[in-house]
Amino acid sequence: MNGASGITAELFIAVIALGAALSFLIYGGRLFLELRRFPIESKGRQRKLREVGFVTAICFTCFLIRAIVAAWAAFDDTADVDVSYHPMLNLFYYTIVEILPSLLVHFILRKLPPKRLTGRHRSARELGRYRGV
Repeated sequence: MNGASGITAELFIAVIALGAALSFLIYGGRLFLELRRFPIESKGRQRKLREVGFVTAICFTCFLIRAIVAAWAAFDDTADVDVSYHPMLNLFYYTIVEILPSLLVHFILRKLPPKRLTGRHRSARELGRYRGV
């Protein structure tokens, strides 16, 4: 991008990405520290600590890389993030900063909590809520 508006746009993207990176670091770090205060006997504590730590690290790193590249592209005309003239560079960039982190987060958080078995399902009529209907 050329001119002051191009530099402003790239720096805006860099500041937003840096803000997102810092947000992940602050809130993920706070959650990690809060989970560490739970008793060691807590069920699943270690697994949750690892999940929160990995997701925080991945998201922080992803947005930090994006902020650095956007800031670099703002001041260096040869370092353009929009490399539409070279699709392989575009694929490489977006794989590193978006696709790979998303896949890693999905892989880490792949296990769903177990379903609760509360017995058989009863309708509202069986519970007597709608009398006379």
